Amino acid sequence: MIRAIKGTKDILPEEVGAWQRVESAARALFARYGCREIRTPIFEETQLFARGIGAETDIVSKEMYTFADRDESSLTLRPEATAGIVRAVIEHNLMNEDPALRVYALGPMFRRERPQKGRYRQFHQVDVEIFGVAAPSVDVEVIQIALGFLEAAGLPDYELVLNSVGDAACRPAYVETLRAALRANLATLGPDSQRRAETNPLRVLDSKAPEEQALIESLPKISEHLCDACREHFAEVRRQLDLFAIPYRVDHRLVRGLDYYTRTTFEVTSGALGAQNSVLGGGRYDGLVKDLGGPDLTGIGFALGLERLVMILGAPKAERRCDVFLALLAPAGRDKALLLQRELRAAGLAVLTDHEGRGLKSQMKRADKLQSRFVALLGDDELAKNVWTVRDMAGSSQETIEDARIAAYLKEKANG
Repeated sequence: MIRAIKGTKDILPEEVGAWQRVESAARALFARYGCREIRTPIFEETQLFARGIGAETDIVSKEMYTFADRDESSLTLRPEATAGIVRAVIEHNLMNEDPALRVYALGPMFRRERPQKGRYRQFHQVDVEIFGVAAPSVDVEVIQIALGFLEAAGLPDYELVLNSVGDAACRPAYVETLRAALRANLATLGPDSQRRAETNPLRVLDSKAPEEQALIESLPKISEHLCDACREHFAEVRRQLDLFAIPYRVDHRLVRGLDYYTRTTFEVTSGALGAQNSVLGGGRYDGLVKDLGGPDLTGIGFALGLERLVMILGAPKAERRCDVFLALLAPAGRDKALLLQRELRAAGLAVLTDHEGRGLKSQMKRADKLQSRFVALLGDDELAKNVWTVRDMAGSSQETIEDARIAAYLKEKANG
């Protein structure tokens, strides 16, 4: 038997309802903030991610699915959404076409990392991006969108974590200070952190290795190295969060895993996920559009993994599959049942019938499993009298309805 590839997951029919619920919540909420949907290809030129995310990040150096096309060009399945969206913004000149450049995307991403609880090699993200606004107030607005989405989806408990990672004016000097501190303590670091100490020192702050925690806590903090502009920006973000009574916790180790972040970074965690507790993450990336060949346009956004959110929310109640089940016991009435089924479906009702000639008990059991609201039964007696027997499955009552009235009766009952 051929099985699904390791790190992938079939989303079965009984699970899809939970996915549709959070996707519907996303579309409804994002529209209220002026965001429009964008759909980009699932593969791009590899260079887009190397330049956008950072060649030394774990995503680019270890986790991407990269392959040679027939013309030997290098293509990569998208590991995240932002770089592709920025490419589309530049290519289609959206910054000049859209007076409020706010977009969202939903779709699959691909990273070859170790599969774990709620995390897969093909996973699905909800992504929101806002361009062209430098004011701290938009940082807070994006956080409000993120938290509003989680609440609309039904997440019962979460924590907002916040930090500033500086910008091109102050972060390079901090990175060198951090690198020097790490070099002085290489012996206490594991192999991954030793490598990152040279290639991407900020990522060491995100290490979960128990033996490294004491050292990491003693390292220089970026909050102590911010320039005046970044410090003022972060202070205003915090002031507005207080204004809206949005609780948060500042964590100087929150640096996120992508090189393009500047200034505000944030994360939402949930205790329901255990040690790997991140549900949603985002931040500002003011230099990314320019780095990818566009104008000097600011940007901020967030992304959320749907698998993890759906796992926290749990399976929804079993959905009603059927408004009316047509139980056919008289083979001669097949055409009558099929015509009624088509008419009721055209009126917007979910209607199923038996095509296999099963007995009444079997058909009623099937209707019950489908949670059908009504069963309309057509047996030999009903066929001879030109009537249907309609049973209300909730009230266990039944009525006899003439052929001429059956369609109107079921439409009224099912829509009542």
